[in-house]
Amino acid sequence: MEIALIVIHVIVSLTLILLVLLHAGRGGGVSEMFGGGMQSTAMGSTVMEKNLDRITVVTAVIFTGTTILLASRLSGS
Repeated sequence: MEIALIVIHVIVSLTLILLVLLHAGRGGGVSEMFGGGMQSTAMGSTVMEKNLDRITVVTAVIFTGTTILLASRLSGS
């Protein structure tokens, strides 16, 4: 069970790193790279950026959950 949890944790960790790197800094980030000229709201945020934000939050929650599970399992053994 611990090995499967570690594998999931590593995959989620790498995915989270990739997603954070895709986010826009002061420039346009991924939205400009893939044609972010189409604005969807008055705030200036594209649909792609909002979806990237949602995916990143979900991945971060999974990362937090696997971290807590690993810490509780490894400290209890």
